[in-house]
Amino acid sequence: MLNKTSFRPAAICVAAMQILMLTVTPAVAGEQDFTVVNKTGVEIHALHVSPHKSDEWGEDILGKDTLADGESLDIKFYRSEKAAHWDLRIEDKAGNSVVWESLDLTEISEVTLFIRNGKAVAEFK
Repeated sequence: MLNKTSFRPAAICVAAMQILMLTVTPAVAGEQDFTVVNKTGVEIHALHVSPHKSDEWGEDILGKDTLADGESLDIKFYRSEKAAHWDLRIEDKAGNSVVWESLDLTEISEVTLFIRNGKAVAEFK
């Protein structure tokens, strides 16, 4: 049986960890964090986000995964990231790609991707 003195250090430790988690989590988030929602009707096999001024695409955010139609993905940035304008590129299984340029991710929290009349379009919140 636990007495009050043996329980108290554990309770203090748990409380301290909870406070630490509350203070650390917001510090990691960046102003550019956003959610991509796939409503294209096709599975997305690659997703790249790169600063607008960059000449290269970074790594595929999905890695080996895919983003099925109807699914969403939260994309998080480091708090220290300064660029506001970003380009977004998606690819399907066949390697066909679509690019949206110069998205101000400090003003956008959600990007919903669609195919309308045979063209890829996006709505922003």
